[in-house]
Amino acid sequence: MEFRPIERNSESFQQPVTADEIEAVCRRVFGADAHVVSAIELGSGMYNNTYRVVVAGRERPVVLRVAPEPDKQFRSERQLMRNEFASVPWLTVLAPLMPQVIAADWSHEVIARDYLVQTFLDGVPAPDRLGAYPRSSWPGFFRQLGTIASRVHGVRGPFFGPVAGPAFATWSQAVVASLYDIAADLDGVGLDAADVREVAAVAGQHCGVLDEITEPRMLAGDLWTVNVMLDPVADEPTITGVLDLDRTWWGDPAADWTIRMAAAKPGTERDAFWDSYGHPDRSAAAVLRSLIYEARHIGAIRLERHRLGKADGVQGTFEALAAVLAELTGARPDEASRRLL
Repeated sequence: MEFRPIERNSESFQQPVTADEIEAVCRRVFGADAHVVSAIELGSGMYNNTYRVVVAGRERPVVLRVAPEPDKQFRSERQLMRNEFASVPWLTVLAPLMPQVIAADWSHEVIARDYLVQTFLDGVPAPDRLGAYPRSSWPGFFRQLGTIASRVHGVRGPFFGPVAGPAFATWSQAVVASLYDIAADLDGVGLDAADVREVAAVAGQHCGVLDEITEPRMLAGDLWTVNVMLDPVADEPTITGVLDLDRTWWGDPAADWTIRMAAAKPGTERDAFWDSYGHPDRSAAAVLRSLIYEARHIGAIRLERHRLGKADGVQGTFEALAAVLAELTGARPDEASRRLL
């Protein structure tokens, strides 16, 4: 068996599994006689460990994704792999673009971690391919992203909160709970979370504005360039795959990471996203909600940067969140609207 894990130190969040463990997983999934020819760890993900696995007798390779050890998972990121699995029946609008699940195992009987085995998506990760195209063709890529996001956001759900739960009756409850979870995680790693708690308190004060969102819609959670695949030979950037939908939520589409990223650099190729998605709500209430969502994103970014060992990036989140808090606490919704639009 050819085994190529990514070398990491013992303090890293992502820890590889062994060659013997991969063989044991494949015997569980494909039968006792399964023989692993090769297992190559892929380095694009920052949460799960992901391997391209070739099993003797199978025409195509498969992907093995292994979740972090349970005691390493943050409260706000608990059991993300199970959340993704629970989302699959709701995401048929993306079925042609998504990998198919071959097997999922939460039993910890083979290895002491959750894992998924999926079909292997053809294509090249967008960050590795998009730059090879002239920038004049990039708007077409972002229009495709807008179409995909629109399809996801069109899916209606039964409650607010992560797809696998916990479920909340109102959007404000889901948002406030997520902020307190992020704050608790920051406490747990020794980072200051006072500003995140202040945002949670402000969100609670504006629950009426948040609860104008009465219909839960699917949020992809992490859909952007890093999680799409491109055709390796097409003349124009062409999306052929979407992956890693483990942070799905039921809630307000405006709170999705995709919307945040599409709006991040106005006046660039990203503006084409709105051509296919539709233009966002610019009302005062929507702008106030967007400030709360941005604060939540920044809190989650602080946690992720800590996990990745990016100390300078962690520090930058305090300044960014202070600016958002100044908008939230220093202005009425109509005043915030005038300043942001």
